[in-house]
Amino acid sequence: MTKTNTKDKNTTPQNNNPLHGITLKEILEDLVEKYGWEELGKEIRINCFSKNPSINSSLTFLRKTEWARKKVEKLYLRCD
Repeated sequence: MTKTNTKDKNTTPQNNNPLHGITLKEILEDLVEKYGWEELGKEIRINCFSKNPSINSSLTFLRKTEWARKKVEKLYLRCD
């Protein structure tokens, strides 16, 4: 029996994905540097940006909450 050579999902080219190769941490750090936590909390109304914000707590929330991550990615693409 011969094995079929299937490509891993992670090796598929992502020519149309402007966020390909950029980590969520890099995105968040860039946004915090550009806007600061206070302004970022006004742009995207989520508690992890406005109440005792930190990179780690925000990353934890964004990794678990798809709608919030999408808003962060959209803001990043707008300001880039």
